[in-house]
Amino acid sequence: MTAKATVTEVRVLTGAALDAALDDVARLRIAVFRDWPYLYDGDLAYERTYLESYRTSAGAVLVGAFDGPRLVGAATGTPMEDHAEDFAAPFAATGLALQDIFYCAESVLLPEARGQGIGHRFFDAREAHARALGRRYSAFCAVQRPADHPLRPAGYAPLDPFWRKRGYAPLDGVIACFRWRDVDRDTQTDHALQFWLRDLDTDIA
Repeated sequence: MTAKATVTEVRVLTGAALDAALDDVARLRIAVFRDWPYLYDGDLAYERTYLESYRTSAGAVLVGAFDGPRLVGAATGTPMEDHAEDFAAPFAATGLALQDIFYCAESVLLPEARGQGIGHRFFDAREAHARALGRRYSAFCAVQRPADHPLRPAGYAPLDPFWRKRGYAPLDGVIACFRWRDVDRDTQTDHALQFWLRDLDTDIA
């Protein structure tokens, strides 16, 4: 059994600290997203290329959760227009301008570090960053899987109640499509990801 990790600090990483953490963030993404529902069979070379954008985007944020010196969780976000090529089409019919939206990308936390309220702290930090950038909305997307998928764990509880508690709601028909290789596949396949949105001017209960 893996020993429980106690998160001793959650902080926003910038500059040299951000740069130094990116390989650890890549490893976290590979480990956490390998599990349901993403089933992502990742590799470090791709992850390093993907995370390079956090060095180059002036509006990007990286929030790290630490057990002492060890990074056990991370959450990222960027201005939505940094992903215009991927997200412009799904948002085209909504009437929302990408420049008004902050995109909360991944939120990954090792299983042994869960149950300490870190998910809320990750959203708090990214939403505060979004407001500081003058954004009105915060959004993220989550993979959709069929209820009868053979790798779905028994008793799996989706995160929808947590997201709704944070003030997010799914945007009807706003679906992104990404390709990756699942752990049970030999080749990459398309995956649908549902967008959720929150108005940052509205208080949550």
